[in-house]
Amino acid sequence: MDSTYRNLALLCLCLCAGYALVVQGVAAEKEIPATNLVAAPKMTFLYCYSCGYRKAFEDYANLVIEKYPYVEIDGANYDPPGMNYILSKLIFALKIIIIVSVIGSFSPFTFLGMNTPTWWNHLQTNKIYACMMIFFLGNMIESQLISSGAFEITLNDVPVWSKLQTGRIPAPQELMQIIDNQLQFSNKVQENPDFVK
Repeated sequence: MDSTYRNLALLCLCLCAGYALVVQGVAAEKEIPATNLVAAPKMTFLYCYSCGYRKAFEDYANLVIEKYPYVEIDGANYDPPGMNYILSKLIFALKIIIIVSVIGSFSPFTFLGMNTPTWWNHLQTNKIYACMMIFFLGNMIESQLISSGAFEITLNDVPVWSKLQTGRIPAPQELMQIIDNQLQFSNKVQENPDFVK
């Protein structure tokens, strides 16, 4: 009877972890923006949130708004490349499963028909310490996987700066000069009156 409840609890735990992964995956999908009929310039900053570049984004956004109040500014986290994002989500789910198993005094080894290792018994006897270490170690691995070091800037979907390519964040004067050049170029481009629509 007791093993039936434990099996049911493990099934619920796995379903909750799977649901969390699916919900996060659906929320992470990017929406297609509606077409903007107004010709206001749009500047997009994609930055590495785990690297602490949010403050740099806010500072640059304030500088740009101060000089160009008509420019629309958008900022978001730069998604990590390749399998790193998927691995970080798997580590998150594994971390939660292990923590719940430790707190609930559930041994997945007995469920699998294996002998319980001594290190698992140590986790069971020191629950608070074990949960804290699992939490912090899991967060450390996750942050290393999703840390991209990116600070990418686009103006009207044209890349104007890439920290991944240059290895540095632009100086404020540099960024203002780039924006001036881009906006002057976009204002000089006019429609050809002879173009047949």
